[in-house]
Amino acid sequence: MSATTAGGFGGMPRAERLRRLARLQRLSRMMDSAVRIPILGIRFGADSVAGLVPGIGDGFGFLVGLYMVNEARKIGLPGHKLAQMVVNLGLDAALGSVPIAGDLFDVFFKANQRNMALLLDHFEEDRADLAKDITPPRR
Repeated sequence: MSATTAGGFGGMPRAERLRRLARLQRLSRMMDSAVRIPILGIRFGADSVAGLVPGIGDGFGFLVGLYMVNEARKIGLPGHKLAQMVVNLGLDAALGSVPIAGDLFDVFFKANQRNMALLLDHFEEDRADLAKDITPPRR
């Protein structure tokens, strides 16, 4: 049975997988690149802003990242790629918790978008459909 049939990856229909991937794409964008600094072109998101609150902010970002890992597991991402997602989150949480330098690290590392790239690399056939549905607005 192909991945595009009703069974899909892990028994999940393709339409449901696309819906979940789109939700994760929006979440990763909100967490890592929702705001653009004009002229500099640097993008950051809720993860970077929350990280300014010592301890709590990095924990919040880690929990959101774990939610994304759990969704990836439900969609059918293989274990070795789930492990890479957890490594990305661990680096983000550990290095992001360092005062000041960690906040700068959070702006540039973008663990959630790295994890989204892992997801989309695995579900390559869905990438084009997601690009059609959630193209970021031009500014």
